[in-house]
Amino acid sequence: MSTPVVESEMSRAIAPPKPERLVSLDVFRGLTIVGMILVNNPGSWSYVYGPLAHAEWHGWTPTDLIFPFFLFIVGVAVTLSLGGRLARGEDQRKMFLQILRRTIILLTLGLFLNSFPYFNLATLRIPGVLQRIALCYFFAAILFIKTNRRGQIIATMALLAVYWLLMKLVPVPGYGAGGLEMEGNLAAYIDNSLMPGHLWKPTWDPEGLLSTIPAIATTLLGILTGYWLKENRSVGEKTRGLLIAGVVLVGLGQIMDIWFPINKNLWTSSYVVFTAGMALVCLGACCWLIDGRGDRRWATPFVIFGVNPITVYGFSSLGAELMDLYRIAQPDGGSVAFKTYIYKNVFASWAGPMNGSLFFALAYVLVWLIPMTILYRKKIFIKI
Repeated sequence: MSTPVVESEMSRAIAPPKPERLVSLDVFRGLTIVGMILVNNPGSWSYVYGPLAHAEWHGWTPTDLIFPFFLFIVGVAVTLSLGGRLARGEDQRKMFLQILRRTIILLTLGLFLNSFPYFNLATLRIPGVLQRIALCYFFAAILFIKTNRRGQIIATMALLAVYWLLMKLVPVPGYGAGGLEMEGNLAAYIDNSLMPGHLWKPTWDPEGLLSTIPAIATTLLGILTGYWLKENRSVGEKTRGLLIAGVVLVGLGQIMDIWFPINKNLWTSSYVVFTAGMALVCLGACCWLIDGRGDRRWATPFVIFGVNPITVYGFSSLGAELMDLYRIAQPDGGSVAFKTYIYKNVFASWAGPMNGSLFFALAYVLVWLIPMTILYRKKIFIKI
């Protein structure tokens, strides 16, 4: 019986390494997925090292780079996959229907993960990680097939400028215009007005509707990077281009931070520019190490995670929920979540609460490497 494969343009560049492709892209994607699992699964949320936690509001930590990196990679993959189909003259209507179908699948999966295991529609969180990926993929892919590179550059700049103006100039009832704090900003007001009771926090959500506008720009910056990677240039030239562009955008993002603070929860325009710059630098580093120096042995685990990214993200999320759901009986007659039991007795008992929490997360990543390696060796690539 054949293995069912649900494939998307954002995942098409996730296939096993081919001679004509940069292996560094697979590694960068795998590193990003590993980062997602690591920061989402500490042994205890009370004990997390600063770099492995999100910034409380303004500012950034390494953890705040992970999600925009993935959206950036989605954009790169769109160029590498859809670009070839456009060049072959494939029917755009057929391509649109495929993009729409895949968007709906991602949205459905995101809502499923948010509702598991109780499926209570009254408290269902509507926004989410996969939902944002779906929307950004949809609009960026449509822009890619309907506009040229110049149009995509204009669209990117317009999205960032419009969002900046909306957040700064549109007044929020009871707060006025320009507020960028947790309470009183325009993005939170819109989300709470349209989806009350269905957000991550009582009155706001980091993956809300309005902040999806600049997140689309993150994906478009990945699309523009994809053009550069398709150029007929040497690995050295591509690497230098990535690094130079990355440093420029990091600096520009820091300058923009003066007026519009870098903020992951609001996905500010400065955050988009800054994180795209960091993504370019990291991708450039991967190109230098892997495609330039040919040093690939260390990268195999990340390629394994990279070829089934949505699969491992989804199942690791479900696994974390199940570990919280399953209870272990205690001598005093009470019970404790299976995750807490493992954290305290296997890790914190000898490494201490902080290191134990980190080691639990690392172990969780390694646990998922086992089934992903089996899928990789059997050449089973479940693409969403």
